[in-house]
Amino acid sequence: MAAFTTRSAAFLGLAVVLCVLAGAARAQQLSPNFYSTSCPNLAPIVRLGMTSAVQTERRMGASILRLFFHDCFVNGCDGSILLDDTSTFIGEKNAGPNANSARGFEVIDAIKTQVEAACRATVSCADILALAARDGVNLLGGPNWSVPLGRKDSRTASQSAASANLPGPGSSLATLITMFGNKNLSPRDMTALSGAHTIGRSQCQFFRNRIYNETNINASFATLRQGTCPRSGGNTNLAPFDVQTADGFDNAYYQNLVGQRGLLHSDQELFNGGSQNALVQQYSNSPSQFSADFVTAMLKMGGLLPSSGTQTEVRLNCRRPN
Repeated sequence: MAAFTTRSAAFLGLAVVLCVLAGAARAQQLSPNFYSTSCPNLAPIVRLGMTSAVQTERRMGASILRLFFHDCFVNGCDGSILLDDTSTFIGEKNAGPNANSARGFEVIDAIKTQVEAACRATVSCADILALAARDGVNLLGGPNWSVPLGRKDSRTASQSAASANLPGPGSSLATLITMFGNKNLSPRDMTALSGAHTIGRSQCQFFRNRIYNETNINASFATLRQGTCPRSGGNTNLAPFDVQTADGFDNAYYQNLVGQRGLLHSDQELFNGGSQNALVQQYSNSPSQFSADFVTAMLKMGGLLPSSGTQTEVRLNCRRPN
């Protein structure tokens, strides 16, 4: 009887291990229907939260999209950018690419509160951010798409990883291709995803050198931007990436590049005699092609997941581990 009990316990232990492993595997299988039973009202809740945020400040659509980019590029789409610093790690919020510029955290917090009220301890912050980014694009006139879900939230974050993995505003075309390539995103994906700069704004400190020192820039555009970005001071003064439709998701970003009105050095690098010139020209003439390629690239980027050894969970509060 004792031997039977021992064998039974061993079998039960193995079954538990296999169940945990299977659960971990399932957590990595993204599907648009992931919460169809466990949280059927998830999409409307997120949409309502983003609608309110964008109605209050249209710029917020771009801010949430940027959070999603900066999350996925650092150890996968795991909600790590949303974590505040703790006694055990320094997070991503104050890394160079995010410090005093990443914003919209309170929007995700508000949506998370509503989601928790409807579906306790079920939906990850990473999935909420993915849905919110899609809705922000769509509410500003951009495409809509079905978002695969089932991500888990990381229990930690890394400031050094954020600093190392996010392309800077002074990046060359070669650097952009390499850094996106490191995430298994092609040059075409990179050029389409860069079209996110058809909405949003940048701080003066990130484009000052371009408007005063670079030569591949439209003179009238440089003068316009110099009006709010002096040679010294005013580092946080804002200017829209897209001078034509700052809060409208369209293909004007590429038209601006063709006219040498890219705000950042890294923007204009896409149309500066290099390998992406023809694609930029194509997008400038075809909003439908840009939208289609943007969705394809967003789905690829949204499929970036943390490594198998990463400790994950469904956070109850997006700012801290459970």
